[in-house]
Amino acid sequence: MYFRFAFALGAIFCVLSAAGMRPPAPAIAVGGQPARFLSQYDWTLDANWFGGFSGIEVTEDGKSFSTITDQSHFVRGAFIRNGDKIIGVNIDEEFALLDTDGLPIHGNRSDAEGLAFAPDGRIYVSFEMLHRVFVFDQANGVPDWAAHHLDFDKFIKNGSLEALAVDGEGRLYTLPETVRDQGRDFPVYRHQREGGGQFWDQPFTIPQQGRFAPVGADFGPDGRFYLLERDVYPFGFRSRIRVFQIDGDTISGGLIALETPLGRHGNLEGLSVWRDAAGHIRLTMIADDNFLPVQSTQIVEYVLKE
Repeated sequence: MYFRFAFALGAIFCVLSAAGMRPPAPAIAVGGQPARFLSQYDWTLDANWFGGFSGIEVTEDGKSFSTITDQSHFVRGAFIRNGDKIIGVNIDEEFALLDTDGLPIHGNRSDAEGLAFAPDGRIYVSFEMLHRVFVFDQANGVPDWAAHHLDFDKFIKNGSLEALAVDGEGRLYTLPETVRDQGRDFPVYRHQREGGGQFWDQPFTIPQQGRFAPVGADFGPDGRFYLLERDVYPFGFRSRIRVFQIDGDTISGGLIALETPLGRHGNLEGLSVWRDAAGHIRLTMIADDNFLPVQSTQIVEYVLKE
């Protein structure tokens, strides 16, 4: 829900593209890891909670998914596929997330953005208006706070904790969408549990490259850290995925695995990385329509050949 006016103009641009006035350009494959476009499904539903999807997690077999909206609504469903293409969605369950008092989250506190599942079954959700992370034992249960880092209090409202990912050892990683000093690297925060307690540290940064800002993240089945970034223009969106290797307190790499031209897709904010039956890495993304009628909820999928 960032730069809403620009998003609305961008959505109009995308609608014109879809109508044939400007056909979308193909994605750019760079850095020796070509990304091949598989499908884009425009998901619609006549329900007052529907829209604003900002985080997504896909099961290991690629059949089912979980997603959240930026009004703190949680949805589980299954993809309908025709070969490699997503052609529909079935919803299994949907409900409002609860706060630590057991009440539905509402108002400015409800801006849920990041979603990540831990190996032990815990579910993490990050919020960017009131900067915090909740941890749920089950999605429809009462959460706990995932500790707090003092830096979170300095973040810009509507521009903080969108990207959220858990590694194979259960460590949680997040970073702000925006930083106050233009050109400054993005600080990465890591949440760990140890000796019955929990804490955050800030082991490294990710360099800014161009106008892109981090909005989604996931650890792939290859153990690498995939970062979804978005660039906003008055007449559309661009998306990029960079791939990093994290080793202890260091990060390396930054290969650009996917970069889309202006208007190719909508406002992609959620990313889930999984491996298909052929052994290839799939990148499944979801677009936030900001509850605007001129934007759409898109589920977009690419494949990386290793």
